[in-house]
Amino acid sequence: MTETASAAKTVWPLSGFGDEVDPDPAIQAAVLLALGARHIEVRSAWGVNVSELTPEQVSELKEILDEKGLKVSAVASPIGKVAIGLPVEHEVERLRQIISVAKGLDTTYIRIFSFYPAEGQSPEDIREDVITRMRALAAEAESAGVVLLHENEKDIYGDTPQRVLDIMESVDSPALRVAWDNANFVQVGVRPFTDGYAMLRPYLEYLQVKDAVMATGTVVPSGEGDGELDATIAALKADGYSGFASLEPHLASAFELGGFSGPVAFGVAARAFASLAAKNGIELS
Repeated sequence: MTETASAAKTVWPLSGFGDEVDPDPAIQAAVLLALGARHIEVRSAWGVNVSELTPEQVSELKEILDEKGLKVSAVASPIGKVAIGLPVEHEVERLRQIISVAKGLDTTYIRIFSFYPAEGQSPEDIREDVITRMRALAAEAESAGVVLLHENEKDIYGDTPQRVLDIMESVDSPALRVAWDNANFVQVGVRPFTDGYAMLRPYLEYLQVKDAVMATGTVVPSGEGDGELDATIAALKADGYSGFASLEPHLASAFELGGFSGPVAFGVAARAFASLAAKNGIELS
């Protein structure tokens, strides 16, 4: 390899949602390692969501991952994936517990969401309540030295690029950034790269990898849907992105607090993304 080629080499750390592989973290780790990842995103272990893990379970999980040689890219929390009517302090208290999990797993990233409207409410109806809650969460995170990653989940306030931007600009905190999900944008009728990339790139700090078909909302392997993943990956590389790429395939099932793929489908998703990454001159590690 020439000196110029070496200098141009782009490497993205690969991660993935371990509980999409298996409930057992040892199996999660084994599959991710086999796919070339050195990180894992923790949403649950042994079927227990991160919001309910005990300190003893966190310690045991950390020991398993340390033994396997895997680090944690982020804690995928359910914070903000609740109705807007709950008191502000409800999610702040849950965040405090999840911050302790993140610290126990030696990561600074925590994924969150921006609340569901009640029946009959529009996103505009809940905007002020959302911003109030997101400010409170960001303040808690900033004081704890962690970074919240807002995921553009379908049907929450921040499910379109414009409303995600509204949250980022209104909260205006270094402790709140964007976890970009192409498939979720597709599922609300958005062309991710065309409609949202330029406006959200200044805040984009974490890439969640999945694709979807616009006509049906069905989640598919990277490059097989309408998520404009190829264009997104190319633009991120051109912009100098060097953050995580975290596999969240959702190829077998999806449910309220997560999804499942199983080892085989997870491998299909990993290879599809690796192919797109290689096409764009990106090495995954």
